[in-house]
Amino acid sequence: MTINITVGKKKLSENNNILSGNIISVLLLLADILGLILSLSISLWLRRGQNLDGFDPLIYLFALLVIAGLYLADTYNPQTQISGLRAPYRILISNVIVGCVVASLIYFTGTGKIEIFLQRGTLLPSLGIFTLWAMGLRICAVKWTRTQAENSRWLVLGADKKAILFGKYFLERSSLGRLVVLTTATQNINELAKSNRVSTGSLNDLSQWSQQSWSGVIVTTKLSDVQIQQLIQLRLAGVSIYRIPDICETLWYKLPSSLLQRNWLAFGNGFNLGADSISQRIKRLTDIILAWLLLVLLSPLMLLVILAIKLNSRGPVFYTQMRTGWEGKPFRVYKFRSMYQDAEKRGAQWAGEKDPRITTVGRWLRITRIDELPQILNVLRGEMSFIGPRPERPEFDVKLREEIPYYDLRYLVKPGITGWAQVMYPYGASVEDAYEKLAYDLYYIKNYSLGLDLAIFFKTIRVVLLGKGR
Repeated sequence: MTINITVGKKKLSENNNILSGNIISVLLLLADILGLILSLSISLWLRRGQNLDGFDPLIYLFALLVIAGLYLADTYNPQTQISGLRAPYRILISNVIVGCVVASLIYFTGTGKIEIFLQRGTLLPSLGIFTLWAMGLRICAVKWTRTQAENSRWLVLGADKKAILFGKYFLERSSLGRLVVLTTATQNINELAKSNRVSTGSLNDLSQWSQQSWSGVIVTTKLSDVQIQQLIQLRLAGVSIYRIPDICETLWYKLPSSLLQRNWLAFGNGFNLGADSISQRIKRLTDIILAWLLLVLLSPLMLLVILAIKLNSRGPVFYTQMRTGWEGKPFRVYKFRSMYQDAEKRGAQWAGEKDPRITTVGRWLRITRIDELPQILNVLRGEMSFIGPRPERPEFDVKLREEIPYYDLRYLVKPGITGWAQVMYPYGASVEDAYEKLAYDLYYIKNYSLGLDLAIFFKTIRVVLLGKGR
């Protein structure tokens, strides 16, 4: 959709910005709820000639199971693939499982009111209709977002070192359309100009470029008063204006440290977690309550894990390791042992995929992240939180601190058992992976809220159930 807005004697047009992943997820959720209502209504009408009673709690239970299954299968991020499966296939698998669960409930519950809504003659048709609805929605959502991304155009003002880095990052890690880079007489973008997704122009011609339609404008250089006035006109016309860290935060929910700017860190919003004592106290109280609750609820599982480790390989059940904590203070972290004894006799090293040092039981513990459960003790001792950046080993910290800008910012908060990097980025074991994970950690530190912690909590459940750990 194109919106024409008149500012003074100018007409500016702007394509709507690409909907963020969160907005698409919400729209899909609302559409799923509507689809469930329609599917149940059609099925009941065809089978019994009855209307749907929207106030019956059994309907809410059925809908909740279906929606929960779709969430755990990560179908509200339709563009992602998990183990090679796209969203429509994950929907099919999820709904088959939900159908089996509900059918089992019907069987063990026996006859009665539950059969009016959920018996075989009503359940299977409604679930089948909804499955087709949900799969079609994801296919349409992926096509729409891909089209919008390919058609988007971003105007970059300036071509300094940070701008070049951003351009490379943009081209390598996204398909979000084209870049138009306006340079000064002394700047060049030969490295970026090789791409057919990058166009160039002169910053002196900003008044002409501003007449075109843009998804957003990214400012990377100092501007004259006249150019600033032109930016104001663009903003009043509805075009979003970004600095480099802001656009990374908006598009990718992370803050690559190589693209951060000192002025932005000094004067930008966020990074106030340490100053918010109320949030800190609530977070600590929540950690303590949840830690004791999990110790009680998970004690049978932990006993089974202890037995499995003992039967699988020689050595102690628990494994301790020094890690770097809040404000750089070292502490000893606790884990279930997932490697063979003396696995690090050659010194500290990152665990790799199909690492021969990992035991059979340990591999499953890592996939489900059950090996991290003993860190509940670290939470009770105040050394860790349930949610925060994962603590790194001091031996690795030395190298990472030298190679990654602003690395020590991750220790402004307590490390966590899980975190934004763990639910947004696959397991990694290299400097490059550490750089990417830090980008997510910085996003978490800047945007900390109890709501974000809650989102990470639910995403962690999905990661565990889908076996994304290692």
